[in-house]
Amino acid sequence: MNGGVIIGGGHPVVMQSMITCDTMDTAECVKQTFDLVAVGCQIVRITAPTVKDAANLQNIVTELRKRGCKVPIVADIHFKPEAGMEAAKWVEMVRVNPGNYADTKKFAVKEYTNEQYAAELKRIEEKFAPLVLLCKELGRAMRIGTNHGSLSDRIMNRHGDSPVGMVESALEFARICRKHDFHNFKFSMKASNPKVVIECYRLLAARLEQEGADWNYPIHLGVTEAGEGEDGRIKSAIGIGSLLCDGLGDTIRVSLTEDSPREIEVCRDLLGQIPVLTVGDEVTSLTSKGNQSLLTSAPIFPFDPFTFARRKTPEIELTGGVKCGGEQLIRVVVTRASWDRVASKIRPKDDVKPEAVYENLKITELDPTKNFDINGDTQLVTVKDGVNLPAITAFRLLASKLKQLGRNNPILLKDCINFESVPLEPKIALLRASVVIGSLLADGIGDAIFVRGESGAGQSLRLAYNILQAAGCRSFKTDYVACPSCGRTLFNLQTVTARIKARTEHLKGVKIAIMGCIVNGPGEMADADFGYVGGAPGKINLYVGKTPIKFNIPEAEAVDRLVDLIKEHNKWVEPEAVSVVS
Repeated sequence: MNGGVIIGGGHPVVMQSMITCDTMDTAECVKQTFDLVAVGCQIVRITAPTVKDAANLQNIVTELRKRGCKVPIVADIHFKPEAGMEAAKWVEMVRVNPGNYADTKKFAVKEYTNEQYAAELKRIEEKFAPLVLLCKELGRAMRIGTNHGSLSDRIMNRHGDSPVGMVESALEFARICRKHDFHNFKFSMKASNPKVVIECYRLLAARLEQEGADWNYPIHLGVTEAGEGEDGRIKSAIGIGSLLCDGLGDTIRVSLTEDSPREIEVCRDLLGQIPVLTVGDEVTSLTSKGNQSLLTSAPIFPFDPFTFARRKTPEIELTGGVKCGGEQLIRVVVTRASWDRVASKIRPKDDVKPEAVYENLKITELDPTKNFDINGDTQLVTVKDGVNLPAITAFRLLASKLKQLGRNNPILLKDCINFESVPLEPKIALLRASVVIGSLLADGIGDAIFVRGESGAGQSLRLAYNILQAAGCRSFKTDYVACPSCGRTLFNLQTVTARIKARTEHLKGVKIAIMGCIVNGPGEMADADFGYVGGAPGKINLYVGKTPIKFNIPEAEAVDRLVDLIKEHNKWVEPEAVSVVS
């Protein structure tokens, strides 16, 4: 694309983010763009909700170029094709969401005959083709970005709100591009659930390969509405990091409910861990010898890459009545040293607590690069420390070898099987553990987890539970789906998110979505129990699931009304004093 940034091929993965101010505020847009560029952002996205906003992109881009800033600008287009046409005159890339670029979602249930479906595709082409032709004429790039929960009624009725629907929606728009000999585009498949993200991108990659060698378009990775703080970073690391480790992804954005420049630091840190998590001397030596049998001798793939299912194992006892495997929760294991440091601070009702001590476990440590046999399925197994493979590869190979042997032994996952000579920074330990353990949990592998890369006893314990929550394996606290701010946002997301958390963070198992506007509203809240959505300036709409319940509530009253709504649906409990583990 223009601006000196090349995406795809053998080029490095590109980091991008989005400014958060009103697009009509030219000076602030320019300032925020420079703030992002200063920390290393390589592509900047700006929303253009109306034709007027899109037209002001000319002033923004002119000022940026006059001041020597060549960063490519992406216009974010949703409901108004005419805004896309205007934006394409001024920016290097236009992002369109097939779910709402040419469709109006009404959540209507309708059966489409093949003829009706074909007629809908023709109607979509009539709306979308002019933008394609304009981008081709002006040398612009395009991002075809589908989002979980914002698919069109047509796609929803045929494919459901599913990875298949997301991929098919994007491919329909891609075929229109190709029909007009326009190929300067990339794909994205975003969701707030990391497992859905992983499934979507894997399915997309498989479908592109099926379509043919000339369908190898670049891919943008992201977990949308990841939230803030550790939770946002963990969700992003699971979804983005696992895909990068599998060789997918040409651009990335870590979407945090924080100031945009902070996203770039996480992008950089995450990208920096991928070589560490994917390179092992054993892999290199096997390949160089032309002998890959140790890596490929287990021909039975250990999991379905496109549909999540937990690996089936028998139920076994770890210690003191704590069980794992089968239908049991995925358990948290700690070292003896960590147990000694935190055990005295744990209360009986606390959800975050060690459930087993590694040194006390009856566990068999295996080297999956070598042949092994194991008697019975009730022995807990793990990868032996020192195996010269990346951890993700080692545990996948272990699961595959067990399947080849006809064994279903429960597996203890470790975040690292080779230790660093010095302790990791907490932010790096968090990312590595999230990528390794989260990736394997998303594959359905793992019955207990053991975080060791984080040296702090209390920190490692909380990190283990936070990974399990982010991966959808356990729920020990309130789950928040919070979009990053942008020019469409109708309230201060960071302030409101903090206010809502202060009132509701004790509601274990309740999922609350905090959305700045209707674009990221009822559809993209996906499976949230309750939604707090900007409806108009100073006004909030409240949802139960995808159903709007209360409209135009003054922002000053909205958090109280949200609490009332939670109480009305019997999801409220009074908060108790919470112990702190350190």
